[in-house]
Amino acid sequence: MTISLFDPDGQWLKPPRASLFWHSSYLAQSRADSLLVTLLAELDWQQGRVHLFGKDHQEPRLSSYYGDTGSDYSYANRAVVPAPWHPALAALRQQLSEAFSSPFNAVLCNLYRNGQDCMGWHSDDEPELGPQPTIASVSLGATRRFRLRDKQNPKLQQTFELNHGSLLIMAGTTQRYWQHSLAKAQKIQSPRINLTFRYVTPKCASSPA
Repeated sequence: MTISLFDPDGQWLKPPRASLFWHSSYLAQSRADSLLVTLLAELDWQQGRVHLFGKDHQEPRLSSYYGDTGSDYSYANRAVVPAPWHPALAALRQQLSEAFSSPFNAVLCNLYRNGQDCMGWHSDDEPELGPQPTIASVSLGATRRFRLRDKQNPKLQQTFELNHGSLLIMAGTTQRYWQHSLAKAQKIQSPRINLTFRYVTPKCASSPA
């Protein structure tokens, strides 16, 4: 079963063993437009390599990572160290932290250059995110279809059309019991930026990299 959701005012949703907040117009059009232009031009976009199923692969998207000192992060056997906050990202981090009482200290930025770029099924369940992480996802640019599925019952899904200026928050036990993905969209030729704010448990300076 797939449930499509669209709410212009924003609301908390409670699928089984998950907690989601959806707002299709969280950012004003002018601010979303400005952020898209600025971040496309000024972030340090790179194509990372991850190690999956015994092989190295290029990620099918570009990414960059910003945050507080010590908020190093690892996923799919790839370790990333945060660059200092870009002013536009820092301002948005403060807004989200105050609005949702969540101490975000890092943001993983993904650039989907066109519909060929994608993200496979996974959960953001790395140990440094803690047992019940809050992930705030802001979308800019092309609208892309985002799916979540229950790990115990994959036929139970939630579908969102992540449009320009929208906000989706995944909180509570969502990462423990659900996976999410962003499939290819052959007809889309324009870029999309996804900003995923999170709290990463800081590493001590003496800890190994």
